[in-house]
Amino acid sequence: MGYRIVVAGATGNVGREVLAILTEREFPIDELAVVASSRSQGTDVEIGDTGRTLKCQNIDNFDWAGWDMAIFAIGSEATKIHAPKAAAAGCVVIDNSSLYRMDPDVPLIVPEVNPDAIDGYKKRNIIANPNCSTAQMVVALKPLHDAATITRVVVSTYQSVSGAGKAGMDELWNQTRQIFVGDEKDIQLFTKQIAFNVIPHIDKFLDDGSTKEEWKMVVETKKILDPKIKVTATCVRVPVFVGHSEAINIEMERELSAEDAQRILREAPGVVLHDKREDGGYITPVECVGDFATFVSRVREDPTVENGLNLWCVSDNLRKGAALNAVQIAELLGRRHLKKG
Repeated sequence: MGYRIVVAGATGNVGREVLAILTEREFPIDELAVVASSRSQGTDVEIGDTGRTLKCQNIDNFDWAGWDMAIFAIGSEATKIHAPKAAAAGCVVIDNSSLYRMDPDVPLIVPEVNPDAIDGYKKRNIIANPNCSTAQMVVALKPLHDAATITRVVVSTYQSVSGAGKAGMDELWNQTRQIFVGDEKDIQLFTKQIAFNVIPHIDKFLDDGSTKEEWKMVVETKKILDPKIKVTATCVRVPVFVGHSEAINIEMERELSAEDAQRILREAPGVVLHDKREDGGYITPVECVGDFATFVSRVREDPTVENGLNLWCVSDNLRKGAALNAVQIAELLGRRHLKKG
């Protein structure tokens, strides 16, 4: 016996990935609905690689009653309107936007890291999915924190343009073509040229000089993993279509050798350790696309601080950073609270 599932934002990058992953993981579904804004009403939406399609419904007119779960990938403004309606109708919302992440009554979940926190979902009938860059980092940090208690994290991200949606991917593609043919570069979404460049700016600037993306990594890591961990982040957009990378420096209460860290990570849920100290003995964004895992490479001790480690972390941001994590939350919710049959 399966669930009645709604995918909201089914025509976007993350929505399409959600549908693909539900199919790949054989999520038990009795009935599936796909919804989006009125612009997408009537559009045929492919359901993964099944060859089936569904007509997209207008979210403004959708009746949420009787549906078990809804995976939202529609942005904060639309979520603010529709998530409370779905939740009030008894449909549990799993939200990919940033709207509810820091709400104390809404659990912020990475299933490999803090599965027990999902038990608090009944306060609002809403569960938050973390920021893509946070999700992959805490999967890598959790087993090391359990082993040696992390006290401080310094992270620099190398985030792909798909994190900015289809428009970001289109801009990288168009600018690359324009540069090759000698046309004038068209800059619309990003603040500067993204093709053959890097931009140390994601989301809005805050009063302290950090960006909102950097703030998200700080506060979300504390909420998911441990409020005592100190985190500082520099988030950078790079000319990669899919796949976020992170260079992470960790300080811990207790000594942990690189060899012990490798052993721990090799056995950690959601992590694939690929760490050979040779040419090509590491994972890059191109190699992680389409995979479920968070890949860790370049594990080494940092001799400049006491009990320090460095590592390189790569993941498909459309999967673990968004769609996969949302589906894993749905699986966890089903196992613990909405059991069928």
